[in-house]
Amino acid sequence: MVNVNPNPSPNAQSGRLLLPVLLTVQFLVSLDMSVVNIALPDMGDDLGFAPDSLLWVVNAYALAFGGLLMLGGRLADLIGRRTTLTWGFAVFGVASLAGGLALAPGQLVAARAVQGAGAAALAPVALALITVNYAAGPARSRALGLWGVSGALGGAVGIMAGGVLTDWVGWRSVMLINVPAVLAALLAARHGVPADRRTGPAPRLDVTGALLVTAGATLLVLGLVRTETHGWTSGTTLGTLGAAALLLAAFVAVEARKREPLLRLGLLGAAHRTVLSANVFALLMSSGQFAAFYFTSLHLQQVMEYGPTAAGAAFLPFCAGIVAGSTVATRTVGRFGERTLLVAGGLLGAAGFGWFALTVEAGSTFLGSVLGPSLVASVGIGLCFVPLGTAATGGVAPEETGMASGLLNSSRQLGGSLGLAVLVTVAASATGEGRGRGALADGYAAAFAVSAGLLVAAALATAVLHGRRPSLAATSAATPPRPAETAVGEETSEILGDDVETGVSRSTQG
Repeated sequence: MVNVNPNPSPNAQSGRLLLPVLLTVQFLVSLDMSVVNIALPDMGDDLGFAPDSLLWVVNAYALAFGGLLMLGGRLADLIGRRTTLTWGFAVFGVASLAGGLALAPGQLVAARAVQGAGAAALAPVALALITVNYAAGPARSRALGLWGVSGALGGAVGIMAGGVLTDWVGWRSVMLINVPAVLAALLAARHGVPADRRTGPAPRLDVTGALLVTAGATLLVLGLVRTETHGWTSGTTLGTLGAAALLLAAFVAVEARKREPLLRLGLLGAAHRTVLSANVFALLMSSGQFAAFYFTSLHLQQVMEYGPTAAGAAFLPFCAGIVAGSTVATRTVGRFGERTLLVAGGLLGAAGFGWFALTVEAGSTFLGSVLGPSLVASVGIGLCFVPLGTAATGGVAPEETGMASGLLNSSRQLGGSLGLAVLVTVAASATGEGRGRGALADGYAAAFAVSAGLLVAAALATAVLHGRRPSLAATSAATPPRPAETAVGEETSEILGDDVETGVSRSTQG
């Protein structure tokens, strides 16, 4: 196996660089899920996309990302975390450059698919590096809080930046802006991410499992993203989803017999109830959260008639709420535990989306129907990131942290795709044949109500599934940290200190 070097250099500069690199990963991966949305019409006009093919600029990224997450997470365990991170950045950066220079529709779609493949390597390894390099307790909680904030901000900033860049610079800038960020992150990773060191015989990649889960997850996402055009009962949708179910069932059967599986099924067994609970919560929360943000953007532009830049700026309260919720979770998870914060965060997020459902209408105003619900929902969601990351990797062996991280990211991505597909259908059904602002608002209100229900379900599932265990503070006091945690975690706990919230504020302002 390949583990992080248990004796990384005590250089303070290295400790300071590690977390910014990991936060950049989460920010960029989330940013590129949403940054192209507002630029799609300009892309279509410039490159000559057919009307029914333009959405593949979005879907190509989602398919590659969702389909390869499990493989990306396991590669971090097999070939090394820094190696996987470096190659993931390189692939992501080259694909971004190629997309920004694309001269034909096929070139842009292909670049987005490769970009998604790079993101599938980056996202799991970032969470794995946090788990193995920060000591359980305050240091890890602060790192996970910032990790969650960076992902949420990436999605929100993507909407805002997509509008601003497209209006002022042109659609190509939404792809090319990744290139300098990736170059800076690669340079920082060279000095700030602990080197990989092999401590045992080289494991073998579960090729059969990788092929099955990649094909199954890709078909599942493909079937879901096409429901808006093909419908849930069409032969195309039923056939695609049925094939995905068969492939994923075969994956489970194969993994149960493998000595070195891509996913050890025991991670979801009774010995790891918190891992199972975290993934169920992530699936349900993402189903409601991603769809709710999508319909908020539509409501701002189609009902309230905001322009792209104004619609993006309207997401700033959400960014502030995420920071506030994550700050509270960072300071209180050791006292209250993962279960309490996940339940409370899920219910608070549901209350925010329920508030949206009650106030969304043709005559909506920002103060009356956006500001309050955005703050309540985002604070609730922000409360969840620290305990979710901790629960999903808690008690997992160091050589399986990439596996657990890939599983969590897969649950989030598949949940987002499933929720969006279902809620688009719900909104269309509530809208009916009407295309006026009032009819659209009715559809969006129905979607927000279902989003609220999904977050309530996430909270209830956690209350039932998540076993009680000692608080993080008690656990870290009773259990000595792993060598890598001792070297990096203690150092970075001083670097992070009590100024984490100030740092978040500065990064948000920047």
